[in-house]
Amino acid sequence: MLALLQRRPSWTATELAAELGVTDRSVRRDVERLRALGYPVHASPGVGGGYQLGAGTRLPPLLLDDEEAIATAVSLRLASGGTVAGAGEAALRALAKLDQVMPPRLRAEVRAVHGATETLVGPGVEIDPELLVTLARACRDAVRVRFRYAGRDGGEYERTVEPVRMVATGRRWYLMAWDVDRDDWRTFRLDRMREVAATTWRFRAREHPDPVAYVQRSVTAAPYRYLARVRVHARPDQVRELVPPQVGRVEDDRDGWCVLVVGGEDLEWLAVHVARLRFEVEVLEPPELREAAALLARRLAAMTGTG
Repeated sequence: MLALLQRRPSWTATELAAELGVTDRSVRRDVERLRALGYPVHASPGVGGGYQLGAGTRLPPLLLDDEEAIATAVSLRLASGGTVAGAGEAALRALAKLDQVMPPRLRAEVRAVHGATETLVGPGVEIDPELLVTLARACRDAVRVRFRYAGRDGGEYERTVEPVRMVATGRRWYLMAWDVDRDDWRTFRLDRMREVAATTWRFRAREHPDPVAYVQRSVTAAPYRYLARVRVHARPDQVRELVPPQVGRVEDDRDGWCVLVVGGEDLEWLAVHVARLRFEVEVLEPPELREAAALLARRLAAMTGTG
């Protein structure tokens, strides 16, 4: 009956009885049982009236037929990699719940549809939806995850972690987790993970840093040879419009200035990108960045014939 009430706005008792193969008395009894369980089933008398499922204080469980379940799961997989603020994380949570209760035959249909679908998206690293679902479940259920991780040196290493949250930067996905072997918080790129498997080992959630801030700090500083700090004569929001969060971190300063923290493998590359901000800039560190900027300035002056 709950599935029928969700299918269309209104049903008469006679229609419900015919669909369910029961008597009108059974329909009325089942309506009372639904109300006792907390479902707001309204009854409208007269011509055009009938039973309606109203909006309650909480979202009731949705009963989906096969086609609806497939369409919903495919849409959630696409949304998990979308660009709408907040939609990706919510889609992953919903997808993890749906995937848990979906029959194997429908799960296979969803994978077939998703595998035959391509989307036009911006530049980034494509992540297997099954990996997203596995990690989303592990974060939700607080279970440890094991995987092989490709290091920057080209080798692969076995890792066991206690996952907390996934963070999407727009170009890449990252997992913030407690590294059991290293006894510290770590950030892992999902595209470098192999053979990911959730274990049955449950862990007690521990206090952790803000996942978004932690991942941003990791991706803008830790992986690079050089870490530059420059004062920019602009408001933080102006700089954030020009510098994506996965590239640099913007900190508040004073008197109309802010501090940009950005990492890179090449000092000249850093000098070029800082100069492209089109704001007055003061290099705080490292001193070698000033030398790279001076060299770049001489080259540019020579190009214009004013050197």
